[in-house]
Amino acid sequence: MKSLSRKSIISTILVGSVVAGSAFTTFPLNHTLTPVASAASSSFTQFLHDNAPGRTIKTIKNVATVTNVSSTVVLVNKKRNLPSTYTPQDLVVPNIPFSFSGSSPKKQMRKVAATAIEKLFAAAKKDGIDIKAVSGYRSYATQKSIFDRNASIKGEAVANKTSARPGQSEHQTGLAMDISSASAGYDLQQSFGNTKEGKWLKANAHKYGFIIRYGKDQEKLTGYSYEPWHVRYVGVYIAGEITSQKLTLEQYLERAI
Repeated sequence: MKSLSRKSIISTILVGSVVAGSAFTTFPLNHTLTPVASAASSSFTQFLHDNAPGRTIKTIKNVATVTNVSSTVVLVNKKRNLPSTYTPQDLVVPNIPFSFSGSSPKKQMRKVAATAIEKLFAAAKKDGIDIKAVSGYRSYATQKSIFDRNASIKGEAVANKTSARPGQSEHQTGLAMDISSASAGYDLQQSFGNTKEGKWLKANAHKYGFIIRYGKDQEKLTGYSYEPWHVRYVGVYIAGEITSQKLTLEQYLERAI
């Protein structure tokens, strides 16, 4: 990640919804904060505090349900469910190439993530990397249909290694997108990680606010098999922190106190 001054990072996160997405936790100690930057630093510390896993979960009808559904760092996994009724209110279709034609809800992302992924795709094109989006937003009902179909073929336990149960999918947040390339047949397969496109995505996603959410050898931490195609928006600074420190989103957020 490009080296940024303490002041410039804080200035960046003051802009709109990026305040929530471009999180930071530490800064060089040899810089003096201005009053405005100091306030931003304090606000972000509070942001992490408020979004800590232990503070954003509530049992509703015997289901562990997240309470910060609209946060750019909402943590959704096998132990943390989105409400079945949740639909992001700011879904838009990013101006990027897709692997399929026609209109579809799965072309959508939340606006902040859509804006970021347009920049990611523009950078890929500039570097001669040809990638296409495969699947973004999915409703609770759509995820239920997908999981039920996979479970009927593979069995629930096996299906749940690669497919989320309804309510447990990041796609329902509107902050995730599956990406592939012609070299991988536009399929969502682990071999994509070995292609030049997959390697580029891994090396550059964080620069635009995305992480490879389910990394290699992280299954015990994330609950899912390696998915080099699945990127999740969290904001530029947090993405840089997670990537450089080889953390999962779970590990990063659990550091908040």
